[in-house]
Amino acid sequence: MKEKIDSLISAAKADVSACATVADIAAVKVRYLGKSGELTALLRGMKDVPADKKPEIGRYVNEARDVITALTGEKQKELEAAQTEARMLAESVDVTYSAHEGSLGSLHPCTLVKNEIVDIFTSLGFKVARGPEIELDFFNFQALNIPKDHPARDMQDTFYIGNDILLRTHTSPVQARTMMNEKPPIAIVVPGKVYRPDDDATHSPMFQQIEGLVVDKHITLCDLKGTLTLFARELFDKNTKTRFRPSYFPFTEPSVEVDVTCSQCHGKGCRLCHGTGWIEVLGAGVVNPKVLENCGIDPSEYSGYAFGMGIERITMIKYGIPDMRILFENDARFLKSFR
Repeated sequence: MKEKIDSLISAAKADVSACATVADIAAVKVRYLGKSGELTALLRGMKDVPADKKPEIGRYVNEARDVITALTGEKQKELEAAQTEARMLAESVDVTYSAHEGSLGSLHPCTLVKNEIVDIFTSLGFKVARGPEIELDFFNFQALNIPKDHPARDMQDTFYIGNDILLRTHTSPVQARTMMNEKPPIAIVVPGKVYRPDDDATHSPMFQQIEGLVVDKHITLCDLKGTLTLFARELFDKNTKTRFRPSYFPFTEPSVEVDVTCSQCHGKGCRLCHGTGWIEVLGAGVVNPKVLENCGIDPSEYSGYAFGMGIERITMIKYGIPDMRILFENDARFLKSFR
């Protein structure tokens, strides 16, 4: 029995010395000291040892257990220390190493254009006004001379939330709300998101508009033309020309479409302007007297003008961007060019 125990201790020492990882030493512990381990098997053989020899052999087995436990414990501490040191070396940071230069962000091109437009009009005395994106049918349509049976509703496909609640199709409801809550003179510019079920290279179901409204005594189409001509020259360049074409909007009368000379070719004709030299940028007109009446303003005493444009469209024109969807892709390579 003693020879078996001595042989077992020798084998355990060899196995412990061969361990290279904490997992290896754990396996050695199980092999020798576990419930089904080799030392445990020797203890089960104590029933065959003569009675007078059992105390001596039992003591020898316990000493063997202590030796193997000490060997595995020391080896485990050694391997754990080596493992910790290796992990610390692998995770160490060289504080003297030069840091990578951070990449600075920038405003989105639509935000740059929106801010520039707002700055131009506020410099002319306009105030910035805002309103809800979830709007009542009354403010979005009816107050602007677009009743429920009006064919102009077909011009603006609409996301309806309820019978009289919708996602606004333009920022014009803010004009109606302002006229109902403030007395003339009024001069506001209204930036914000609007929603229509369109999605292609030049349309998006969510886009941004910016509209302007002036209401005062003796306002005419000449005032509108002068303001928008100055605006175009400030936004594009001082040589930009404007062209006003008759159009129709239910909330203005007369109504016009406003074109500017192409920002890329300056009127000579190119791919951006389809060879015409002109690009349509916005719609405008003199405020319809019915709209003034709906908003509680006397049209015999006051008149006004209004205009509206899509910020994404102006951005595309200003920077020569061919597809509106590029503005929504958040491609860092594209956005870095506006830093």
